Amino acid sequence: MKLEIDYFFEKLSEVQKLALPFVIYRKPAESLVLLLVQKTAELHYLNSFDEAGFVFAPFRKNERKIIFHYNHCEQYNLNLTDLTKLTIEKNNAEIRRIVDLKNEKKRHVTLVENAIDFIKKGKAKKVVVSRKESLIHSNFNEVHSFKNMLKIYPDAFVYWWFHPKVGCWMGASPEQFIKIHKNQFKTMALAATQPYKGTLNVTWKHKEQQEQQFVTDYILNTIQHSVSTIKISKPTTVKAGNLLHIKTDITADLTANNSLENLVGALHPTPAVCGLPKDVSMQFILENEGYDRSYYAGFLGEFNCNKNTNLFVNLRCMEKTLNGVSLYIGGGITSESNAEREWEETVFKSEVMKKVV
Repeated sequence: MKLEIDYFFEKLSEVQKLALPFVIYRKPAESLVLLLVQKTAELHYLNSFDEAGFVFAPFRKNERKIIFHYNHCEQYNLNLTDLTKLTIEKNNAEIRRIVDLKNEKKRHVTLVENAIDFIKKGKAKKVVVSRKESLIHSNFNEVHSFKNMLKIYPDAFVYWWFHPKVGCWMGASPEQFIKIHKNQFKTMALAATQPYKGTLNVTWKHKEQQEQQFVTDYILNTIQHSVSTIKISKPTTVKAGNLLHIKTDITADLTANNSLENLVGALHPTPAVCGLPKDVSMQFILENEGYDRSYYAGFLGEFNCNKNTNLFVNLRCMEKTLNGVSLYIGGGITSESNAEREWEETVFKSEVMKKVV
C-alpha cells in the first residue's frame, strides 16, 4: 500500500505501539522506503532457501536466521524523492558511555596487538576485530535516528528492524553481500577505511590495498565453482557517509539451481568482517573479542523477492538496549597494522554513527 509521508510515519507509530515485528528499509540510491509488518508476534526461522521474505542473519553461520515471510506480512511503501521533506525534531538528549574510554582503549589496543602477533606467526593473513560501545541515552528516538540515516546515507542500505522476542536493530550498511537478479549474481569486495575530507582523490597505503585485495581474492576463489563469466571492476574509492573505502564490484552468471544456498554458505561471514583463513580468523574472534557480536556483521535483506535476492552485510549498525544503544565498530587487521591507529579508526567510526543517534 502506497502512503504519503505523514501517513506513512503515522502507520509506523501505530505498528510500534502494537509491538508487532517489522522492518522498514531503503535500498542504496533508491527513493522507495518499504515497511513490512508481520501480522503476529511469532518468531519464524529460515528453514529452506526456497522461502521468501526478509531475512535477518547473525554473525555466526551455525546460528539460526530469522525471516519475516512475505505472505505473513502487510506491506506499505513511501516514495521519498525529496529528503528535505523529512521532518526531524532536534534531540537534546544526554548521551554518555557506560565504559571508561581509557580502559576501552587499553582493551582494544591489546586485542589488535594480539591479532597482529597472530598474523605475524603465520596463522592468518587478516583478522577483523571489533568492539561494542554501549551508551546511555536519556531520550533515544528510533524514528529520529532512522530519518537521520535516510538523509545522511543516501547510498547505503538503511534499515530499522524489530521483533519483540529478539530486539531492535538499526543500521546503514555500505556493503552488498549478495544480489541475484534473474540469473546474474553480484557482490562486492569492500575494505579499508579513511575519513572523507571533501574529495575521493585520496592515497591508500599498502596495508589498506592489501587488505582489500585479500577480500577480492577470497571471493573470486570461493564463487568460481558456482558461477561463470566472472567480471571484476577496477578497485575504486567510494564514500559512505563521512568515510571512504576501497570497493571492487564482482558480477557473474549462476550455474546451478542451488547456487544461492551454496554462495551464502561459502561467503558468510565475508573476509571483510571476519578474516582469512575464515575458520582460523573466526576462532580467534570467538576466543579474544570478549563479547557476542550477535547480528553485527551478519547479513539481512530481501530473500527470493519476486525471484530476486538482495542481501547486505550488517555494518554501521546499532542495537537498542534498555537504557540506550550499543554501537558495533570493527576494523581489518594485517601484519602492517598499527594498534594505536586501529583504535583511532574505531573512535572515528563511532563518532560518525553517533551523529544519527
